[in-house]
Amino acid sequence: MKTAQSTEIPFFPPDLFEGDRDELLRLLREIGTGASQRFILGEQTALLERELAEQLGAADVVACSSGSTALTMVLAALEVGPGDEVVVPAFGCAPLAAGVLQLGARPVFADIDPWTMVADPAAVEQRITERTKALMPAHVFSVMADMPAFRALARRHGLRLVEDSAVAQGGVLAGRPAGLWGEAGVYSFVQVKTFGMPGEGGVVVTGDAGIGRTVRMLRNHGQDGRTRFRHHRIGWNSRFDELQAAFQRYRLPGLPARLARRAEIAAYYTERFTPLVARGVQPPPPGTEGRCYYVYTVLAERRDALADHLGARGIASHAYYPQILPRQEAFAPYARAGDSWPAADRAAERALSIPVYPHLTDRQVERIADAVCDFAVV
Repeated sequence: MKTAQSTEIPFFPPDLFEGDRDELLRLLREIGTGASQRFILGEQTALLERELAEQLGAADVVACSSGSTALTMVLAALEVGPGDEVVVPAFGCAPLAAGVLQLGARPVFADIDPWTMVADPAAVEQRITERTKALMPAHVFSVMADMPAFRALARRHGLRLVEDSAVAQGGVLAGRPAGLWGEAGVYSFVQVKTFGMPGEGGVVVTGDAGIGRTVRMLRNHGQDGRTRFRHHRIGWNSRFDELQAAFQRYRLPGLPARLARRAEIAAYYTERFTPLVARGVQPPPPGTEGRCYYVYTVLAERRDALADHLGARGIASHAYYPQILPRQEAFAPYARAGDSWPAADRAAERALSIPVYPHLTDRQVERIADAVCDFAVV
């Protein structure tokens, strides 16, 4: 652990990969000067996919250029298309709705649980119609969605189940890793995620080898990987970078320790913040079951004032999703008339995320918690 503490505590650190700089430069030279001159979808990508599949117990892992395209390709592999509806959370990131629309289908927005901020299974069931093709719950901030309930719901209605687990790599619920509750899930490797890297990328994870084969074609313009220029489906350019694959393989053994440090910090925050509920600051549920501490998010009645309070003390914070998806210009035309999302609207007004990255020092963590507690007693 670092002993020095800077005056400012950024929300995401600019030196996230500083300790890996030498290895990254070594890999850059090795791959850049290698005899094969293979910079995408080469041996390193295949090895990363195999190592992740073994770690997760997945039938297949398919590396893609981003978590967003990975999500869209999963829907495409499940034959989601024009005339179909996909039920998604109203509170969350744009790809939840955009990926559905890009396939000619329609997102149907469901409300969320007011505390955990993940999709509410009861609210999702209310949005199911004869046009519904799939359910797509998303894990949000530090909490996995209730995947056993969604799995039962999908089976009861004969629907496909896609798991937006982009932020949840490392989360485990009832012994099953995030991403493997649905027919397929995704992880994002963008630098701020739990297994982030210095660039864009992600993977599809699945227990269905057939879905894996289809996504593998879709990521490379519909080619099967054996015969070039023979296109079996309309696909995407979502190919993975060999340098990033090598770098992720190098960092993979250290992931459990980084996840444990995130959980340790989160547990400390939750212990400190639980007494603040009556004063308008609500921490996420305690424990590690179904938790994935990509970010740590509180619900604050005076969210903007808390952000200003922290900023004045040199602590950066971030308000994710300040406007829910069905109220945004891009997606509002597809919202169903008469639908409302009161819990999602409240989350958009109250959610504030604070630093939880693994190389925060104990002293920095205490400083952050002290600042939140000081605000709550004002």
